[in-house]
Amino acid sequence: MAFCKACGQDVGEATFCPKCGAAQAVASGGGQSAAVTAPAAASATAGMEENVAGLLCYLVGWVTGLIFLLIDKRPFVKFHGAQSIALSISFFVVWVAFWIVTMILGVITAMLHFPIGFLMAFLFPVVILAFFITFIFCMYKAYQHEMFKLPIIGNIVEKMVNK
Repeated sequence: MAFCKACGQDVGEATFCPKCGAAQAVASGGGQSAAVTAPAAASATAGMEENVAGLLCYLVGWVTGLIFLLIDKRPFVKFHGAQSIALSISFFVVWVAFWIVTMILGVITAMLHFPIGFLMAFLFPVVILAFFITFIFCMYKAYQHEMFKLPIIGNIVEKMVNK
C-alpha cells in the first residue's frame, strides 16, 4: 500500500493523490522509484474549457476581454480577449465618427432646410445592431473553437498576441 507523502492519504498505484493532488513517486520495474514532475502551474481559468473562456471574452465587451487577456495564458483565449477589446474600441470609434458626421450634416442641411442630418440619427440603431450581431457571431465562433479573425482588426490582434 502506498500513501501520499503530502497528506498521508492512501493513493494505491495512482501518480497523483486523489485527496490533495500531490505528485507521487512511481515504481518502475527494477524496484527503483522515479519521481513524477508536478504539473505546470495552471492559470486562474484553467478549469474552464477554452471555447467557453473564448465566448466569455465577448460577453461584456472590452471588460471581459481585458480580464481574460490578462489572466488566461492560453493563446486561443488571449486572441479572443484581444479581439474583443479591439472590437469594442472600433465600436467606440465608429460611434464617435457617426455622431460627428451626423452633427456636421445637421448643421449643413439646416441651412438648406433639408433634414438629412436628422435622418442619420435613425440610422444609428442599424449600426448598433450590426456591432451586436458581430459580437454574437464572434461568441458563436469562439464556442465552436474557431480562431475567427475579423476583417482589419483580426490580423492586428493576431500579431499583437503572438509577440
